[in-house]
Amino acid sequence: MDGQNDHRRGRHVVSSMHVHLVFVTKHRRGVFNDEMLARCEEIMRKVCEDFEAELKDFNGERDHVHLLIHYPPKVAVSKLVNSLKGVSARRIRQEFAGHTNHAIPQRPLWSPSYFSASCGGPPLAIVRQYIEQQKTPALSLYDSR
Repeated sequence: MDGQNDHRRGRHVVSSMHVHLVFVTKHRRGVFNDEMLARCEEIMRKVCEDFEAELKDFNGERDHVHLLIHYPPKVAVSKLVNSLKGVSARRIRQEFAGHTNHAIPQRPLWSPSYFSASCGGPPLAIVRQYIEQQKTPALSLYDSR
């Protein structure tokens, strides 16, 4: 990721917002195999497109997945997460009914919790230092009205 190419430009906004998400399966059950993870990535990539977001990176293991998503400021991360988990659970259950643990079709695929972290910008200490170094404008004669 190089910073300049990851800036989104809209009519009134320039942004560079990335989120790292981790979803775990219900009760940390080992559900996924390589084929299921590949399909899960395809499903989640499509959901991101529907939100005008981009799935930059995806990986997972038998009981969890990691996503790195570049998204526009109009998207609420909680709504994106809800769609990613809901759509992927539905499709995985439909397409891999014979492969998943027998308990999965009756139970939720994903744990209701998730990990979310914003990332991709300068460290917080640098941002704080930058803000603190801004000069407060002096009052002018025109400001006293």
